[in-house]
Amino acid sequence: MTMNIPLGFRFAAVACGIKADPTREDLTLIVTDQPAVAAGVYTTNLVCAAPVTIDRQRTPSDRVRAVVVNSGNANACTGQRGMQDAQTMSQLAATACGAGPDQALVMSTGIIGVFLPMDKIAAGIRAATDRLSGDEASFLAAARGITTTDKSHKVAARTLELGGQTIRIAGMCKGAGMIGPRMATMLAVVMTDAALSMPDAHASLVAAVDDSFHCISVEGHMSTNDTVLLMASGAAGGAPLAGADLDAFRVVLRDVCIELAKQIPDDGEGATHLIAIDVQGAATRDDAFRVAKTVAESALVKTAIAGGDPNWGRIVSAAGYAGVPFDPCCLSLQVNGTLLYQDGTPVPFDAAAVSRSMRSQRDTHVLLTLGPGDGSVRFWTSDLTVDYVKFNADYRT
Repeated sequence: MTMNIPLGFRFAAVACGIKADPTREDLTLIVTDQPAVAAGVYTTNLVCAAPVTIDRQRTPSDRVRAVVVNSGNANACTGQRGMQDAQTMSQLAATACGAGPDQALVMSTGIIGVFLPMDKIAAGIRAATDRLSGDEASFLAAARGITTTDKSHKVAARTLELGGQTIRIAGMCKGAGMIGPRMATMLAVVMTDAALSMPDAHASLVAAVDDSFHCISVEGHMSTNDTVLLMASGAAGGAPLAGADLDAFRVVLRDVCIELAKQIPDDGEGATHLIAIDVQGAATRDDAFRVAKTVAESALVKTAIAGGDPNWGRIVSAAGYAGVPFDPCCLSLQVNGTLLYQDGTPVPFDAAAVSRSMRSQRDTHVLLTLGPGDGSVRFWTSDLTVDYVKFNADYRT
C-alpha cells in the first residue's frame, strides 16, 4: 500500500517494554515541523483517563508540535500520580521537538488501573526522537505503536486538489474491544497538510466523527480513553481553507474517518462478521441513530449473525425497545438484500439461502425502514462469538 503522507509531519515508534511482548512497538511519537492547528473529540465517560483531561484542556489550539502515545497501559483510574505521569509524558515529547510543555498532546491505551513505567516511557521517547522521519515506513510503524489487541494496524489516506494545490489527509487508529464511543478502547490521529483555522478544524472533526467513530460499536462499552485528534500542519501552503474548498475538504475528511472507523468493528475481538446497519424512514437522524445503535448492541442480534441465523424477530424487537416512537405497522426489514419483514408482518423468504449469504461472507447488511420520515443513519458493528468471551475472560489473567 503506497500512501501519500501529509507534509510537515514526522513519525517514529519503538518497543520500550510496556507490552508483554518486548518486540512489539508500544510508544509512538508524532512531531510537526511547525506549530500545527489541532482539534480533539473525547470520551464522554465520567471516568476518563489522565491524557483525556490534559488534551481537552489543550485543544483546540494553533500551536501543537507533538503527540505521544503509549499502548499497553491506559493510565486511567490512576489518580494524581497518573495525571503527573501524563504531564511528564507530554513534557518529554515537547522537549524532543524544542517546544513548550503545553504544545504536546498525549494519549494512552491498554489496561486500566496500572501506573505507567515512566522510566521506560522516558527512554522510549528519547529513542523515538532519534528515529523521526516523514516517510511511509515511519508512519506505518507509528500506526503499529498505538495498537493493543488489534490484529494489525489501521490506516487510511486520501489526496485532493484544491485551488491548484495537492492536499493530503492520512490517519491511523486502534481499537478492537471496549468499543462503544459516543465521544464519546479507541484512539485515532488524523493528519493533513491543509491550512485550517482552529474553529474550522474543530467543526470539521466533529462533523466527521458523527458519521464515523460515533457510528461504530463492538460491545457498547465506552472506554475511559477514547480520543480522536485532527492535526493540520498547513505545509501544503496557502491561506486557511474556506468556502467550497473547505466543503470539499470536509467530504474527504469524512471519508477517511469512515474508512478508519469501519476497521475497528471489522477487527472486533473474535469477530467473524462486519455488520452494516442502515436505518431509514425515521423522524430524525437522532431517532435513526438510537435504533441502529440499539440493534447493533443487542447480544441476541450479534450472536444470531455469528451463527448465520436470519432471526428477524431479534432485530425488529430490538428496534422496538430503542425508545424511539414509530408505527410498528410501517416497520420493514431486509438482510443482505432479502426482504424478511414488511409493514409489520413477516413475509415468506428462503431462510436457508439468506443463512448461506450470511455464512459465506464477512459483510452482513441489515436495512430497517421505520416509516416515511427523512431521518437515516449507517452504523457498523461486529458479531459476538465464543472467542470474544474467551479473550475478555482471560484478558488480565
